[in-house]
Amino acid sequence: MAWSAVASLCSFGNFRSIFQQRRTEEVELGAHTIKSHGAALARNHRHDWLILLLLAGIEIVLFIIHPFYRFVGKDMMTDLKYPLKDSTVPVWAVPMYAVLLPIAIFLFFYFRRRNVYDLHHSILGLLFAVLITGVITDAIKNAVGRPRPDFFYRCFPDGNELYDQRGDVVCHGKDGDIKEGHKSFPSGHTSWSFAGLGFLSLYLSGKIEVFDGRGHVAKLCIVILPLLVASLVGISRVDDYWHHWQDVFAGGVLGLVVAAFCYRQFFPPPYDNDGWGPYAYFRALEESRTNTNTAYHMDALNVQATGIQVVNQQAGQNGNEAFSLNRHLSSPLDEMESGRR
Repeated sequence: MAWSAVASLCSFGNFRSIFQQRRTEEVELGAHTIKSHGAALARNHRHDWLILLLLAGIEIVLFIIHPFYRFVGKDMMTDLKYPLKDSTVPVWAVPMYAVLLPIAIFLFFYFRRRNVYDLHHSILGLLFAVLITGVITDAIKNAVGRPRPDFFYRCFPDGNELYDQRGDVVCHGKDGDIKEGHKSFPSGHTSWSFAGLGFLSLYLSGKIEVFDGRGHVAKLCIVILPLLVASLVGISRVDDYWHHWQDVFAGGVLGLVVAAFCYRQFFPPPYDNDGWGPYAYFRALEESRTNTNTAYHMDALNVQATGIQVVNQQAGQNGNEAFSLNRHLSSPLDEMESGRR
């Protein structure tokens, strides 16, 4: 009778509720939304956001200050007499396709998967990529002071050349044009384009699992598309005579390298089995599973303890019944023995 009580408590029906609860908790592990985890995640990375603000301030300072005015002699003007043209890709358009477009794609994946870790770290990594690239690019620009291919017409808008006793140019163009004329190396448009779109390319390669070994070339085309756009932007800088080809090449390498470093700071390699999500998400998933397993084991121990308690109670009740029965049986026997004596 006691063992039947234990069996009823430890039956499949009792454990099924525990397993169902565990399964429900595992399903809820992926529900990391802005509302549930966004504030805590932002607080955890508040120092990273402060560093981003610092980088933005440094970038503004580097953009305002004057670059090094390198010596430009008359013999050097041969390669600097290209016409002064407007940019095919204006400056204001660069943040549109290098920052806002990737963020829009990040939001698209967020609304599909509800993973705030992915959204937060992708935006944070992207902003780090473009700002670090911008600071490095403008710092080198100001330090090198290389003249642009159209420097002659920036310095001498009317075509009348003037040089000092050392043979250096004496420009009489607009101060803004002359200042920009000494910022050729490396190309800022190209470095920013490869930083933002390169990060997007790495992000997409992980999300759509390009390197899953199944040979879907269409996925590869999607990943190459952002890099193609960045390359065309770089080519436009040469066609507009704002940069030499070396400037564009250096800017592209710089932006792509920084994008790769920033991406790997938050995400596994795109060819990894877990390349579709950030490190933080898998850490949170593992912690939640650990907590769930702990709760499950505690519930199982409670069920076992309850079963043991019931067994003891039943055993105690049976012992009392047996003791009472022995007393009733022993009384007549005692009387019979006393009569014989």
